[in-house]
Amino acid sequence: MPPKTRDAYLAIRAFNIEVARTADTTSTPTIGSMRLQFQRDAITKALAGTPPKQPIAILLASAAEDLQRRTDGKSKFSRSWFHRIISTREQYLTNPPYPDLAAIESYAENTYSTLMYLTLQALPMASLTADHVASHIGKATGIATILRGLPLLAFPGPANHHSNQGGMAGDVGATRQGSVMLPLDVMARHGVREEQVLREGAEAPGLRDAVFEVATRASDHLITAREMVKNLRAGQDAGHDFEHGHEEEHMNYAPSQTSTPAQEVQQAFPVYLSAVPTSLWLERLQKHDFDVFAPKLRVTDWRQPWKTWLAYNRSKF
Repeated sequence: MPPKTRDAYLAIRAFNIEVARTADTTSTPTIGSMRLQFQRDAITKALAGTPPKQPIAILLASAAEDLQRRTDGKSKFSRSWFHRIISTREQYLTNPPYPDLAAIESYAENTYSTLMYLTLQALPMASLTADHVASHIGKATGIATILRGLPLLAFPGPANHHSNQGGMAGDVGATRQGSVMLPLDVMARHGVREEQVLREGAEAPGLRDAVFEVATRASDHLITAREMVKNLRAGQDAGHDFEHGHEEEHMNYAPSQTSTPAQEVQQAFPVYLSAVPTSLWLERLQKHDFDVFAPKLRVTDWRQPWKTWLAYNRSKF
């Protein structure tokens, strides 16, 4: 990320981690909802320039002020996008099942894609084209993250008995009851039964086929994003319409008078580098024959820093 945007980047990512860990650092969904309401209020006050005395809110307020100063008041962070992330996380505090793949995509759009929209605003970048590419990368990342978390949710650690004011790093993923967060329609197609997964883990009938189908959807979004960037750089149309382009936040963008879509995508490229770890993990999942429980899938990939640097220098993810 450009040096001038790094504080904003860190603030947005810290906010996301704090919200994402709510279910793991609170004892009941009710307390989790109360914590998330605090986050809503903190975001509203931070973007208004009066943050509560909380580190993330203070950093966000500083980043928001700096963004407006750098752009002479023309750019600002979208409060509704912060609130969208919080509200979506709140809906899944109790790990309800996804009815279908479309529901997973909607979850990923409202969390990981929206996180990327906010990061683009920090550049600043207000481009429907840039958001369109980010949407597909965010969906791929969100879907892959759900698959990565499947073993942790199916076989959770002990209940968190720490204070509701915080949590230990080791508590991440420590829910109260095992659950299998795969789309119900995919599980039905491949004959996967939740109780068998909770008993047999990776050996549950149909599980690898179900994981393969979900992982394929994540890969499809990465392929789409790559094809879009390729088309735009060739001076062509992106290839298809932005399905979320009708949303108010995207519709508020004014067409650029100084940059082409290809130039906008190039300026936004640092934000797209989150596609690299997602792509690497999906490759490793395939290498392990879609056994999402394989221990090596929970080990940090030593190639990631090198691959990210290479992607940045080649402008190719």
